[in-house]
Amino acid sequence: MNLVRRVGRFLFPLFTSLLLMLVIWYVFLKAFPQVGPRVGKTPRDVWTYLVTAPTAGTARQAIVDDLQITLRDAAIGFGAGMLAALAVAALFVSFAAVEQTFLPVAMLLRSVPLVALSPIIVLVFGRGLVGVTVLAAIVVFFPALVMITTGLRNAPRQALDLVAAYGGSRWTGLRMVAVPAALPSVLAAARISVPGALIGALLGEWLGSGTGLGASLIRAIPTFQYSRLWASIVIVTLVSVLLYAVVGVIENLVLARFGPEGGRY
Repeated sequence: MNLVRRVGRFLFPLFTSLLLMLVIWYVFLKAFPQVGPRVGKTPRDVWTYLVTAPTAGTARQAIVDDLQITLRDAAIGFGAGMLAALAVAALFVSFAAVEQTFLPVAMLLRSVPLVALSPIIVLVFGRGLVGVTVLAAIVVFFPALVMITTGLRNAPRQALDLVAAYGGSRWTGLRMVAVPAALPSVLAAARISVPGALIGALLGEWLGSGTGLGASLIRAIPTFQYSRLWASIVIVTLVSVLLYAVVGVIENLVLARFGPEGGRY
């Protein structure tokens, strides 16, 4: 019962946020009537476009096809970014000289807008799948690196000393003590990075590959397909929230079983 309550406490704010976004959507269109019904679509307009219109099936299928490409790009970028963050965080914690050398470089790169880096990334990795997933991985990498490094550093010092006293190496202590202790940070980084990977994939598709939902969003503007534009934004927002919720529920289930308070559930 405590586990159900814990998951419910996580999901309730997400549901509330969705309702708040719906209210903001209505208020925005009312506050700016100059947007006009041709450009500014209401939730009812989006529902009609996707569900009740004669062409709803075709419109839905087109968005789903583009969404599948975006989810593929985001999934690969998410996996690559998380694995890279785990590896680099382990190096930072194990070797202070590595962190002192490369962390300022990483923070400097993080401060550069991704839009400014995109032409270089596209030039180096091309406009295909690799270039898009690199952009998604970059969005995931930096926040995850900071969170995972902090989690690894918070490993119990006594447990690390015990491993060393029994002849364990630095890597043994990292594997047996630091990584399990950093599990909450790793899961939190994954939860936060999922929407970031989706945003990175959309940006990469817009600036690089020309495929997927990111590219179709841009093409919809000059061709006056505003219903498709709003519907695509709604779909990608709902998918982002859904993925965030799924990872968050997994996080709560794992921490309830293996986290610091696992014995209470």
